[in-house]
Amino acid sequence: MIDVEKLRHDLIDYFGTAMAEFPVAMMDLSKIEKANEEELIALARQNGFSLDKYLIIDDKGHQM
Repeated sequence: MIDVEKLRHDLIDYFGTAMAEFPVAMMDLSKIEKANEEELIALARQNGFSLDKYLIIDDKGHQM
């Protein structure tokens, strides 16, 4: 299972930073804010994010 809200937050940070140089990134921010889990994962992969960082692990070290 993926921590979708953490991923969404990091994608917003990523594209928010890009807006300073590329105003077109504002369109991507709108997509991120409205995206469902599958769409967020696709956007993350397209932009080189490692999804391992967003895996939810239980207290025994197992992926949930």
